[in-house]
Amino acid sequence: MALYAIGDREPTIDPTAFIHPDATVIGDVRIGAESSIWPQAVLRGDYGTITIGARTSIQDGTVIHATEALPTVIGDGCVVGHLAHLEGCTVHDGALVGSQAVVLHKAVVHAGALVGACALVPNRMEVPARAMALGVPATIKEDAVMDGLIELNAASYVLNAAWYTSELRRLD
Repeated sequence: MALYAIGDREPTIDPTAFIHPDATVIGDVRIGAESSIWPQAVLRGDYGTITIGARTSIQDGTVIHATEALPTVIGDGCVVGHLAHLEGCTVHDGALVGSQAVVLHKAVVHAGALVGACALVPNRMEVPARAMALGVPATIKEDAVMDGLIELNAASYVLNAAWYTSELRRLD
């Protein structure tokens, strides 16, 4: 894995987290227990703090950034899909951000909410708990997330990370 300090900003990674060797983590990035960071994900905490909770999956190609004024916070048990982009936003526990979705400055994705694939959650938008945010720009569909959907997905990535930790090997 590519871990970098910049100035006095260094990553803090729980020893039970899985960081794929092809992921990049720079600066003030805090990664919680049993979380997983997958290939080509870039977490760049050069100007501000990025916090990833426990049992959260940051999937392949995702870009997460923070600004000096706006940290990026992703809670426990979250799933962030492939090629997503999050910056200066808050994603509460048990939420899912779909593949290629974008969540921008001061946006808040509440607990158990789902941001659909390719959706754009613009600055300052709030996605209520258990709602879906779909489209560009996102529109809200209230109480649309099925019980257990996100938890099941998050749990599968905890298991996947354990498998990779024990069996991934590079072939040259």
